[in-house]
Amino acid sequence: MDQYCKEKVVTTDFCKAVDFHRSRKRDSCYIYAGRALEIVKNQEQQDILHYIQGVSAIKKKLYTKALQNMNSISEDFKFSGLKNHKLGEIHLVLENYDQSIQYYKKWLDQHIGTKDEVFLKTAYHNLGVSYLHKKEFDTTEKYFSKELALIKEKDTFFVIVTKMELANAYYSQYRDEEAIALFKESYRLATLFHDIELKQNTAKNMAVVEKNRKRYQESVAYYIEYGKWKDSIWNRDKIWELTEKDKQLAIAQKEQEIQLQDEKIKRQKTQRNGLIIGSSLLLLFIGILGYFYKLLIGKKKLITEQKEQLDIANTTKDYLFSVVSHDLRSPVNALKRQHEKLLDHIAEKDLLGIKKTTDTAITLTESTSHLLNNVLHWSLEQSEQLFFEPETYPLKPILEHVISDYEYLATTKDIILNTTLDASILATVDKESLKIVLRNILDNAIKYTKNKGKITITSGNHATDKCYIEIKDTGAGIPPEILAKINSLHDITTDKIDRSKGVGLGLLLCHTLIKKNNGQILFDSEPGKGTTIKIVLPKGID
Repeated sequence: MDQYCKEKVVTTDFCKAVDFHRSRKRDSCYIYAGRALEIVKNQEQQDILHYIQGVSAIKKKLYTKALQNMNSISEDFKFSGLKNHKLGEIHLVLENYDQSIQYYKKWLDQHIGTKDEVFLKTAYHNLGVSYLHKKEFDTTEKYFSKELALIKEKDTFFVIVTKMELANAYYSQYRDEEAIALFKESYRLATLFHDIELKQNTAKNMAVVEKNRKRYQESVAYYIEYGKWKDSIWNRDKIWELTEKDKQLAIAQKEQEIQLQDEKIKRQKTQRNGLIIGSSLLLLFIGILGYFYKLLIGKKKLITEQKEQLDIANTTKDYLFSVVSHDLRSPVNALKRQHEKLLDHIAEKDLLGIKKTTDTAITLTESTSHLLNNVLHWSLEQSEQLFFEPETYPLKPILEHVISDYEYLATTKDIILNTTLDASILATVDKESLKIVLRNILDNAIKYTKNKGKITITSGNHATDKCYIEIKDTGAGIPPEILAKINSLHDITTDKIDRSKGVGLGLLLCHTLIKKNNGQILFDSEPGKGTTIKIVLPKGID
């Protein structure tokens, strides 16, 4: 493809379509590939254009068009394996299961002994799904087992999806014991994984299973959890829509303010003209003036209140925009570069490079997901949509649950996690908001602690009616000027949000949630030696 563009033997639309395909700009690739197809006559070039337009059509869910593109590719296409793989995918979506099986088997015959695990896992998985729909369960189990054999232990997403599909196959055969075991395992793995859609689907599966087993109380609990995850997905997708609506509301309020100012000017002109009227109308004019003046004062007071509310909304909106535009730009750009490296490694068949680049991309994706979760929680808290219900809980299980989520991450950096937790401590808190705070603090502690460092977590009594959690690391520490800003956040309010400049959204969220839990968070740090964070919470009554 590059050779054609370098030698300038093709239309510029061809080169643009190829560039957009590589940069995954599907809409632009689809349009320019269509334009180039009207001009290009060379068969190989037409095959390339049909393929990349077909891939774009798949991503745009235009499956009939994608099928037309792939069927238009000649038999001499040098990437016929890719063509067959995509045809298998298209026919599966269109529920043409026999054709899907035919093309995936053709791809397997073309790639005997292949080490491309991504394409191989996809082929095995989709073959298993096709045979599941055809109710050929033995063959279904065979292909899902092959896929599971290829999935690495840390590929939690693929493990969960494949085991759910295999469980469905067993369930359809009334092999309930095996199916339920897999459904439970998928649910357990999903609770430890960050993907909300998987949490939703596994909870729904368990709800159906328990209902069929006539365990209605357990089924209702799973259905409630399913609804919670469904609402979380809806809220996540609505963040940007709500932000845009806030912007439109701000514009509308500004227009209202301008309109009120225009009315004020008109009234002043009326008052000025009234002064020309003779003294015989003076008393009447004074009465009218008093009425309008009182009305004006009320309007001005309303405008002032609306302006203050608008300023607060704009400050919060601008802060969220600045966080997303600044903090999200770097990982997204880095992720783009990792994908470009990945394409190079794939082209060179450099498996070590592929693994290293993929691991880096996963780390960047998890970091970006953590940032978006903070934005979501902050937005929900500011709009008073965050579910908040303080109850009395033992503190130790909450800490152990959050710490277990970070044990693997700490192990990758040879960081020692020491815990001294008092099992007798009870705290009155909202459990989920406390977990958000602990995750943010542990994430920062691991991030800024060098390899072979140490993080110590302790809990105990702080006073008669207080308890504490202390997290101490041997990391880089916090500069004094930043530490002063962090410790000043204890009395932060939305209208004073500018005071938090230079402090990440995560720490601002921590202060907000701890304050909402009637607690206090204190930071002590020495650059080069580490940081100690102490959370003081109301003690619960047994």
